[in-house]
Amino acid sequence: MEKPKILVVDDDRDILILLRKRLEMEGYEVFTVSEGEEVIRQVKLNNFALIVLDIVMPSMNGLDICKAIRNLVSAPILLLSAKDREIDKVVGLELGADDYITKPFSIDELTARIKSHLRREMRSVSTPVSNQKIFQFEGININGETYEVSVDGVTVHLSGKEFEILLHLVRNRNLVLSREQIYNAVWGFEDNGDINTVTVYLKNIRKKIDPDHRMIITIWGIGYKFVI
Repeated sequence: MEKPKILVVDDDRDILILLRKRLEMEGYEVFTVSEGEEVIRQVKLNNFALIVLDIVMPSMNGLDICKAIRNLVSAPILLLSAKDREIDKVVGLELGADDYITKPFSIDELTARIKSHLRREMRSVSTPVSNQKIFQFEGININGETYEVSVDGVTVHLSGKEFEILLHLVRNRNLVLSREQIYNAVWGFEDNGDINTVTVYLKNIRKKIDPDHRMIITIWGIGYKFVI
């Protein structure tokens, strides 16, 4: 059985060595890169199951790399940085990253998050096509089989997590869902991330397909619902 490939990007050699050893012990095939330009080349050459990406990099920072590769890969991108500012997390998620962990980090926590993301990807791949549906609402087409969205016939690019949140809202349309319910449905109960991430993703989704907030409604103090 082919081992899942993980790309680790960091300019700190000690971190690259540490993560390579730990992830190889967990049964993954690990590629390590310390330059931004090399990341893009590796992404084009390999089918990575997940990418761990440091934000603070020489010549080309991690946020620029994330933006450059997001349209090339559907794999989860986990940002890694010494920065603990809220704005960095928001920008990273808006550019298509799936998770964020701050240095100094626990190697056990990072490994657990990687496993969690890969389990969700496996569940997504194994979901029978018969359980996926196509929806059409007021000029918006949502194809759960191909992960494609269009507005008035124009294709709109959503990241994997943005699409999963939208699809979950649509499948539960006219029902109020809390941020915690949305987070658990998309990220999983075993994930220990920040449910405020849901707010960031919904802001991005609205900007792309519902700028007037006509379909994705905020129910203050409770959550959100998709109305038709």
